[in-house]
Amino acid sequence: MIAVTAALAVACAPADQTTAPPTNQVDGVDCTKDKLATLTPGKITFGTDQPVYEPWFVDDDPANGKGFESAVAYALAEELGYAKTDVVWTRVPFLAAIQPGKKTYDMDLNEFSITEERRQAVDFSAPYYDVDQVVITLKSAKAASVKTLAELKSVKVGAQVGTTSYEAALRLQPEEDVAVYNTNEDAKAALRAGQIDALVVDLPTAFYITSAELEDGVIVGQIPRGDGKPEQFGIVLDKGSPLTACVSTAVENLRADGTLAKIEGEWLSAAGTAPELK
Repeated sequence: MIAVTAALAVACAPADQTTAPPTNQVDGVDCTKDKLATLTPGKITFGTDQPVYEPWFVDDDPANGKGFESAVAYALAEELGYAKTDVVWTRVPFLAAIQPGKKTYDMDLNEFSITEERRQAVDFSAPYYDVDQVVITLKSAKAASVKTLAELKSVKVGAQVGTTSYEAALRLQPEEDVAVYNTNEDAKAALRAGQIDALVVDLPTAFYITSAELEDGVIVGQIPRGDGKPEQFGIVLDKGSPLTACVSTAVENLRADGTLAKIEGEWLSAAGTAPELK
């Protein structure tokens, strides 16, 4: 609401407002369709995993514009001068997308948290979403009664490999005690089967899983950030990509004009908050 209010205030500023409006230029070069060095001239190729889940994407179809990250992708494409028909999607496994090497995408959206380790292999855009990590479980599991971080040490926790959810799980338990899964789908199956007592995922995903995918799913609580800094999602690009600066500028423009806040309100507002575990 604060972001939207700020955006409206800018929109209603008097004509002699001294603050310069956002631009689509970087170092004097236009960030426009005819200037951007994309994989296919005149097209922009987004990558994401398969399957992808709500609320980030809907019906495992990134091209339908539904879901937070799908909507962000199309808003970004428009900001850069691309029509919806100019957008191409390709499927890239989560870990493959952030490995060094030739990319099959211009940019990838798949809830990638910006970390210094990942920056060694890929570029990130300016952040488009701040995220919290939470613990979920089943009402029938012993983790359902957990109220503190200390109590979590006595339950079996799992997370998807290579994610910041896994890193958050390591703040709860030693590495050898954390169960690792290739996908959240595998992790959810393990939770249903009683192989683990709890699962670590990001907050919007947690609300979707516990409300729509697990009949007796519940949120245990939010895991405190290890260093006190916000965890943020960024768009992944090839290391040294000529697109990075323009994409970051476009993301900042979408933040400044209230577009990101509007998309978040539409697709993630139901997520709300979760109590922080102490």
